[in-house]
Amino acid sequence: MARLTKRTVDSAKIAEKEYFLWDDDMPGFGLRVLASGRKSYVIQYKIGGRRGETRRKSLGLHGVLTAEEARSEAKKWLADRAKGKDPIAEHTANRKAETVEQLCRVYIAAAEQGLILGKKNRPKKVSTLATDRGRIERHLIPLLGKKRVRDVTPADVNRFMRDVIAGKTAADIKTGFRGRAIVEGGAGTAARTVGLLGGIFSYAMSEGLRADNPVRGVKRPADQRRDRRLSPENYRALGEALADAESEGENPAAVVAVRLLALTGARLGEIANLRLDEIDWQGHALRLADSKEGASVRPLGAAALAVFERASAALRREGCTYVLPGKEGDGAYGGLPKAIARIMTRRDELDGVTAHVLRHSFASVANDLGYTEATVAALLGQRSGGSVTRRYIHQLDRALIAAADRVSAHIAAAMTANESTGENIIPFRVVSG
Repeated sequence: MARLTKRTVDSAKIAEKEYFLWDDDMPGFGLRVLASGRKSYVIQYKIGGRRGETRRKSLGLHGVLTAEEARSEAKKWLADRAKGKDPIAEHTANRKAETVEQLCRVYIAAAEQGLILGKKNRPKKVSTLATDRGRIERHLIPLLGKKRVRDVTPADVNRFMRDVIAGKTAADIKTGFRGRAIVEGGAGTAARTVGLLGGIFSYAMSEGLRADNPVRGVKRPADQRRDRRLSPENYRALGEALADAESEGENPAAVVAVRLLALTGARLGEIANLRLDEIDWQGHALRLADSKEGASVRPLGAAALAVFERASAALRREGCTYVLPGKEGDGAYGGLPKAIARIMTRRDELDGVTAHVLRHSFASVANDLGYTEATVAALLGQRSGGSVTRRYIHQLDRALIAAADRVSAHIAAAMTANESTGENIIPFRVVSG
């Protein structure tokens, strides 16, 4: 037929089956007439030559669009086709493109099924997943959630990082009847969240959602909080804060936990979830069934064992298998993170001190005392020290226990400002913070 106009479209007859009327002036532009009488404007072209695949797209109904409006719209699409593009396929891909929010939710679902591997190629732990969810919901989705996965660039990642550092996502969120979540910004939060984002985009690459990782090459800020260590004055302030907390009615489990974190260098979760049967009294060790590094054996110094003995006598509750029991049933004390924050606010010198700072400080004291990197790693249960602890699964090496004994004694003495430990307390190498 000739050119599609209002007159030719209106006069198109209804048939038993649908059919097409094609415009002679603009090849690929046509009218689709359904058996119901509905008429719509379409464009159509082939990909791959005469026997290739046909692409077709509706531009809109006649009556909603006039013939000339439809012609103008068709011209744009067919012009792109004339340039060698496949505009219909690109449009479909854009509509189906996942947003960052959708990708994050798919990633978490896969991780919950054990399909995302973390350290040592093991599925992520429940605690790690909880942290990931928090970073996704409170930082990634608010700032990047609506962007399409395929469109995210390194510049977007850098902008996201700067916004988190500046505190753009900081908030005080009510999480329940009495619960609150304090969402902080800062360099540390930004660095760790961008690290998670890199893992999410690595997953997107494995799923064929994009060919590259926009996080790769982006320089993350150093996490200054993780480099902090306690000075002798800080340890003294910690001892005073714990004494005050104890006398003023702080939960005894929290006071014990902070002492144990300081004297063992253990991770927060390792102390919070420690069971009574994981304490090897004779072997002077903790035998953890599960830690960040898997099953782990940790030597215990006499100062730490003394705290465990007091805790076992004062906190033990019938029917509970945890060192730090909860209020009822066989459950662990769950308020440790907030309790640590409360205790640290008792002294200005302890502002920002976390369980990780106590762990890093324990390692730093061991280093100050002249112990090798392998020995320090074994004291902390780190992977690089695994060969040391694996050789003594049943009975730890006496030298390793002696190292734990000496380090914990120095820390205990610093916390009480007591120098009667059998040897002088060496001056620590004080760093900023």
